[in-house]
Amino acid sequence: MPEPGDPEAFVPAGLASLGIEFDEVEQAVMRAAHETYWPAIAELLELDLSSVDPEPAADLSRPPEAR
Repeated sequence: MPEPGDPEAFVPAGLASLGIEFDEVEQAVMRAAHETYWPAIAELLELDLSSVDPEPAADLSRPPEAR
C-alpha cells in the first residue's frame, strides 16, 4: 500500500480511473500543492482530539462560541 504522503503513487491512477486527462504541467501543480499543504495536513491527522469536547448545538453558519 502506498504511503499517504506520496502523491505519485495514487494521483495519476486515480485521475485516470475517473477519466480525467492531465499533462506534465498540471501534474507539477498538483505535486507543488501537495508539497505545500501535506505537512500541515499530516500534522492535523496526528493530533489527539479525544479530550476535546465538540461545541454543543453548533451552528456552522456562525463562528464558534467562546467558552
